[in-house]
Amino acid sequence: MEIRYHGHSCVQLSHEGHSLIIDPFISGNPLAATNPEDIKVEHILLTHAHPDHILDTVPIAKNNDATVVATFELATYMSWQGAKTFAMNIGGRTSLGYAEIEMIQAFHSSGIVLEEEKKIIYGGMPGGFIIRWNGLTLLHSGDTSLFSDMKLIGERNQIDVAFLPIGDVFTMGPQDAALAAEWLKAKTVVPLHFNTFPPIRQNAQAFADSLTSKGITGKALRPGEVWTFS
Repeated sequence: MEIRYHGHSCVQLSHEGHSLIIDPFISGNPLAATNPEDIKVEHILLTHAHPDHILDTVPIAKNNDATVVATFELATYMSWQGAKTFAMNIGGRTSLGYAEIEMIQAFHSSGIVLEEEKKIIYGGMPGGFIIRWNGLTLLHSGDTSLFSDMKLIGERNQIDVAFLPIGDVFTMGPQDAALAAEWLKAKTVVPLHFNTFPPIRQNAQAFADSLTSKGITGKALRPGEVWTFS
């Protein structure tokens, strides 16, 4: 499987001609190494409604005739913007045809901020995704704090790769993310949600290296970097 990191929390997964992207925030990310118009995917998975996770969703969806998968509220909003959508919610599972996905909980907030109107639209509950594809189980936690049910998620799943935020301030910091990795029993952890803005600057490589003592492989990726995982 090809894992392409687009920066911030945006991850693209591709295998045998199929591709999906999670939380596309590219055009607004000063560290991004990709243009939104170059993205080719069939599905767009959204963990929550904050602008640094949904900014490029509609243009990517329209350019690819891709389906946006999100909570009912966020999917409804995206459909109003002209995107093709599939609504689900926490605890639900569905098939994309080439992969099975499950929406899991996250502890965060979720709202669509309309700056000019000075309004915030409720975006539904925040979440994450477990993706089962070609014999692999991958978890994208979305923006979240540490929570004890990560232990249950780890007990019920054999997670090959977990994508976890480490930026602190708005999500878990490195210390809590390391504990989350243990609780999830992830074999490999890829840090997300760091360095995009000054408040969330972190040393991703130091975090990845710190996991070795826990028997976990850490993989710090640069924006635009592609990693082939099997």
